[in-house]
Amino acid sequence: MKVKLFYKPQCPKCPMAKEVVEDLSNVEYLNVEEVNGLAEATYYGVMATPSIILIDDNENEVCSWRGDVPAKEELKEWI
Repeated sequence: MKVKLFYKPQCPKCPMAKEVVEDLSNVEYLNVEEVNGLAEATYYGVMATPSIILIDDNENEVCSWRGDVPAKEELKEWI
């Protein structure tokens, strides 16, 4: 399972989102103010930060939190 975290440097909730995913493996941090991050955000329909998207081995979206920060326990239930 892959974890994609979309963030912006000035986002007030983004540090909390980074704390939620920091202990997980296979996390990709995507700054939506950079070309690659913006392209990925467009592909996944991310309109707010922070956004956390779980991707399975077939590149399918399994679960997401857009503009919201889940509890660590809630996120780990999906992984």
